[in-house]
Amino acid sequence: MSADAPIIIIGTGLSGYSLAREIRKQDKEAAVMMITADDGHSYSKPMLSTGFTKGKEADELAQATSGGMVEQLGIELRTHTTVTGIDADAHEVCIGEERLAYSSLVLAWGADVIRLTIPGEGQEHIHSINDLMDYRAFRKDLAGRKRVAIMGAGLIGCEFANDLRNGDYEVDVIAPSDTLMPGLLPPEAADAVMDGLTDIGVNFHLETVVERIEKRGEGVRLTLSDGNIVNSDLVISAVGLRPRVDLARAAGLKVNRGIEVNRALETSAKDIYALGDCAEVDGHVLMYVLPLMACARALAKTLLGERTEIRYGTMPVMVKTPCCPTAVCPPPKDAAGEWKIERTGNSVKALFVGEGGETLGFAVTGDFAMEKQALSKEVPPIHG
Repeated sequence: MSADAPIIIIGTGLSGYSLAREIRKQDKEAAVMMITADDGHSYSKPMLSTGFTKGKEADELAQATSGGMVEQLGIELRTHTTVTGIDADAHEVCIGEERLAYSSLVLAWGADVIRLTIPGEGQEHIHSINDLMDYRAFRKDLAGRKRVAIMGAGLIGCEFANDLRNGDYEVDVIAPSDTLMPGLLPPEAADAVMDGLTDIGVNFHLETVVERIEKRGEGVRLTLSDGNIVNSDLVISAVGLRPRVDLARAAGLKVNRGIEVNRALETSAKDIYALGDCAEVDGHVLMYVLPLMACARALAKTLLGERTEIRYGTMPVMVKTPCCPTAVCPPPKDAAGEWKIERTGNSVKALFVGEGGETLGFAVTGDFAMEKQALSKEVPPIHG
């Protein structure tokens, strides 16, 4: 490894660019190279489910081009470049036959969408939207069409459903669960969101899945496991994300659900770090903006010589369903206690109260959503 080798960051999503910005706040001169398989545009991934509400095309959601980011951050940036391997012992990144030396390596390459294998000939009508390039392709295919089916009723599926209705598209949501956002919201809060989405015209098909997808004219015909048929122009698959771990595993790094890192975001290999959707930090995979930003601030200090462990505060998740504003701070998975519910119409205040009477989590919808900041002060931070 050369003594003047740069910090290399793989990935130019919110994680990668947030880290680069934090580095530049502290050091204007440190050599930083970023590598991305896409076009390197800077954008906020959560904004992908607001495009129709805001009336913005894909390129209008971009905050800066790759050239703009190079100028803004004073970095070297390689776009449309696929990393094929990591040589941890040699401190080198492999791009085919080319090798690039690093002083520190940061894996910020995100997560892959979970892709379903569904029988039928309509597969090309299914879109998974995981980045700006995916979103651009979806908007292009949607031109002149009006009907969208969404597979999945989690956070992303619900946000896209609200956004597409705001764009005056017909929307059907199909999911195997009997409620929305299972595992994130208690049933009463989930019901409020579902009622809000139903009120604006979203059609729900719960406790069923798509068994076949066939071409039908310019669109598709979806056969559901409950025997119902849904006709649509396009399909969004929003059934979840899986942290990208294959290259890390091949390089000998420890992986579990994500790339295993400690509280300093250090992997099992010297001088290699991970953050964002690909990382499992001290046993937690937190695919949300606030944990990501906290990790970027801590890791920048570590990379510049001041080893810093991440300390999370209380970080509520904001669900972008303006038809029923929602915020949630889930209780720890192993917490003992019960939900205390107050509901008026689509306004729900759900507090998860521990055995000692302490508030360990909350979910608020509708008019109660404005209490999220006050409630956040009552909830203990995530694992310290």
